[in-house]
Amino acid sequence: MDMTVIAYTAYLVVAVPLTVWVARTLGANGYHFIKDVFAGDEQLARAVNRLLQVAFYLLNFGFVALWLRTSAPIPDARGVFETVAVKVGAVLLVLGVLHVLNIIVLNGFRKRAHVDARALSAMEPPQRPRPYGA
Repeated sequence: MDMTVIAYTAYLVVAVPLTVWVARTLGANGYHFIKDVFAGDEQLARAVNRLLQVAFYLLNFGFVALWLRTSAPIPDARGVFETVAVKVGAVLLVLGVLHVLNIIVLNGFRKRAHVDARALSAMEPPQRPRPYGA
């Protein structure tokens, strides 16, 4: 069997389950953070969490598919390991950067929501107008 096909197979065998595991972990643990971002609105938090998971799957599987091809011939088992390591490492780095950016954006929303809530709580309640002549 061609070593390139073995490298492709090994890459997919590692990248696909890794993607599924990371997505499930982020979905399960990220829900509580997203719920806080949306001030306890569970329905909205669940919906946004699912949308983020779908986006994660699309981005990652798209990147995995685009990164699959290798132009250099792979002569031996060492070449298979090196090729797979570079490809999986690139996927992990891209995922990590996307995750950090996602957290930064969500944290910005969270901070803004907390600042808005504090500003609203500090405001005085509206005064009822006095009746004319009183």
